[in-house]
Parts: sequence; C-alpha cells; structure tokens
Amino acid sequence: MFFAQYYLDCLSQASYMIADETTGKAVVVDPRRDVSEYLVDAETHGFTVEAVLNTHFHADFLAGHLELADRTGAWIGYGRRAEAEYPIRKLADGERISLGDVTLRILETPGHTPESISVLVYEHATDPVPYGVLTGDALFIGDVGRPDLLASIGVTADELGRMLYDSIQHKLMDLPDAVRVFPAHGAGSACGKNLSTQRQSTIGEQRVTNYACRPMSEEKFVDLVTAGQPSAPAYFVYDAILNRKEHGLFDAAAAPRPLSVEEFMERRAAGAVVVDARSPQDFAPGHLSGSVNVPADGRFAEQAGMVVGPEEEVVVIAPQDREEEIVTRLARIGFDKVGGYLREPQGAFPALADEMAQASRLTADELHRLLDGAQPPLVLDVRNTAEREEGFVDGSLHIPLAELARRVDEIPADRSLVVHCAGGHRSSIAASLLRHRGRTDVSDLLGGYGAWLALTAPANA
Repeated sequence: MFFAQYYLDCLSQASYMIADETTGKAVVVDPRRDVSEYLVDAETHGFTVEAVLNTHFHADFLAGHLELADRTGAWIGYGRRAEAEYPIRKLADGERISLGDVTLRILETPGHTPESISVLVYEHATDPVPYGVLTGDALFIGDVGRPDLLASIGVTADELGRMLYDSIQHKLMDLPDAVRVFPAHGAGSACGKNLSTQRQSTIGEQRVTNYACRPMSEEKFVDLVTAGQPSAPAYFVYDAILNRKEHGLFDAAAAPRPLSVEEFMERRAAGAVVVDARSPQDFAPGHLSGSVNVPADGRFAEQAGMVVGPEEEVVVIAPQDREEEIVTRLARIGFDKVGGYLREPQGAFPALADEMAQASRLTADELHRLLDGAQPPLVLDVRNTAEREEGFVDGSLHIPLAELARRVDEIPADRSLVVHCAGGHRSSIAASLLRHRGRTDVSDLLGGYGAWLALTAPANA
C-alpha cells in the first residue's frame, strides 16, 4: 500500500493519496485546488487516479475534485446525502472500494455536515483491523468538527450536533484502539476549537485524551461541542456552496500577469481592492492609501477571506518573488477575481509618493498614556472569544477579526481607535481594513495584548 498525507500549513488542511502498488490504482481524498503535487506523485509511482473522494462539502477551502477529474478522468465520490451540480457517485455506508488488495470502506459520520463520511483504509482486503481511518471533519486530533458552520442549509446546529454524537460515540469510538486517525484539519483551523498540532493519532489515544470522545450523554456532548467556537470567516458559506457547484478550474499556468504602475492604478481606481501581502513591519512605513494588509507569512488565505469579499476584484502587492504564491493561495479559497500584481513595488512606490500613506502603530506604553488622557481612544480587540476570556483591556470593544468586515458600523465614528490582537499580526489587518472603509484615525498596538499585559500585569499584582 502507498499512503501519503499532504499538509497545507496555511489552511491547516490535510489531503491524502492511497494506492495499491500492485495494480497502480489510486484514490485522492479531500484534495486542494492546486493538484500538481498529487499528479506528480501519481506519475512518479506509475499510479492511475481512479477516484476523488471528498469527505464532505468543505467550507474553509475550495476542493480540487473538478481539477483532478478533469486531468485524470477520475470519478468523484461523496456520502449518499450529497447533492451537487456535477456528476458524483453517492457512497453508501459500508460500501467498499477495491484498489486491488488495498481496500477502502465508507463509514457515514454525519454531524459536521449531513453528508459527511469517513474512509476506512485496509492494507489487505481480509485484514480484521483497518490500517487507519480518514475522518474528514468528523473527528480531529483533540477535537471534533463543529456543527454550527451554517454549511448545511436547513439543518440546525442542534440537529447536526446530535448526528455528530452518534458518529463519534457510536461509530468512530466503536473502532479498535489500534486504528490510526487521519483528520482533514489540524491546529489553527476554524473548523474546531481545540485541534492538536499532531497530524495523526489512534482511536485509542483519542478515546482517552479527546474531550468529545469520552462517554457522556447526548445533551452534554452537544453543549460541549457547540460552546466556545471561534468566529467563522465570511467566505466559509461561500465555499461550502461553491463546492457543490460546477465552477471554473484553477490553472496555475494562467496566473494573473504583472501590472505596470499605470495599469495597477487604473484597476485600483476602478474599484479593485489592493491586498498588500507584506509584513506589518514593511507595510506600516509606506503603502498605497486604502490598501488592506494581509501578511503572506501567516494564515493568508483564511484571513484574506475574512476582510475581502469573493465578489470583489483584487490586485496584489506581494513580497519579492511571491506573487504567484499569493495568487494560488487566494485561488485555494475560490477567490479567482485577481486582476494582477504590481511589478517590483519597492521600485514603483517612489513614483506614487502622492498616493502613499503610513500606518500608525503604538507601543503599550503610548497606549497607556493615551488612555489616561483627556480624550482616550477606543480600544478595539479583534481576538477570538476564547482569547478574550483570558483577559482584556478595560473598556475595550470586542469584535473578532472574522466578524469585523460585517460589523464596522458598530464602531463609533467619532473616536480615535487603537486596534489590538494577541501579538500584532491580526491588528494590522484589522486597522488597514478600517482605514480602507474610511476610518482615518486608526492605530494598532505593537506586540498586541501580550505587550499590554507585560506592561500592566506588575501594576495589577
């Protein structure tokens, strides 16, 4: 058996290829949209990709099933409750897919979504214990899939939570302890609240260490898995719907072209959003006025999807030689309206002096003095709810970054603002979004709440 996990740090997303090395038949599970890595591996090993399985309609990324089917002729499989615009094979509970001696068996595990499945992997068809189980977003390492992402129209979080209880407690926990667990996401994903950095585990380990896998009543389970979930990025619903639809294919060779200064400024004047993917440290001293800063070194795609709409045209300013990477990462969440990128921005900026701006960034000490002044600023906390529960700046307004774009009008327009997160990354994104939306007196806090706590904790002790 050939078994490979492909992990994408930016989205904390795992996909898999399983093949029988004797027959050369392969299956790819939960592929991302840029499919070249799967195709290279298949060609290198002499495999034919026979099928593409999605464990469910993903919300946090646009899956690569259409791209793989187009390139290989593979059929596309989902759980039996799935409905899609393109041809799919509906897989029933217990159904087996033979690749030769290597065999897959479908296990229906609804709860994150109604159509969710897990995939049992047998190295040999007659093995009494599976080699592993690909759990999709049903079971994570240290957590389970959240039932409240609104990815399933017409099904409530409570209904999904009860489905998930049965899937976890009565199906996955019924597997032998030795079965390896391979989830679709890891730490950092908004598909859960307590995901581990580990990329595989076992049923036995999860039975002991995962809070949601311990024996409990259905009511307690639903209460536990729905409480304290992070805010979901706005694009999740968009992707959950788009994954059901026939849509354009991603083609890395047809990536947006570099733009001259004149072309770039024309697109900006026509309404394109400038996404500046440089670090906050490079962005703050000089950037095009109205640019939205989403740093490449981080959860770029997810965070871009929090502050830019999929219907908006985007033009990109990227760190040197990372332009195609940025465009690909946007495409992974279905953001294809990229008009191009600015060629050599550092060389172009001097000619755009009248269009350049600087971002105000304050130290914790400077913020402390301002708050003690006659006209204190309003402090805006863009951390997640669980982070804020561990401490906050007195009098601050809390709007998680994932909710900010749709809640800007809740922020008083007659006060200066100081935005903070945990360390200073998300606050630069949030502050730039607010300036893009017309707020002029906006700063962000260097070092975030960590710096504020270091300054104030001794005084509070």
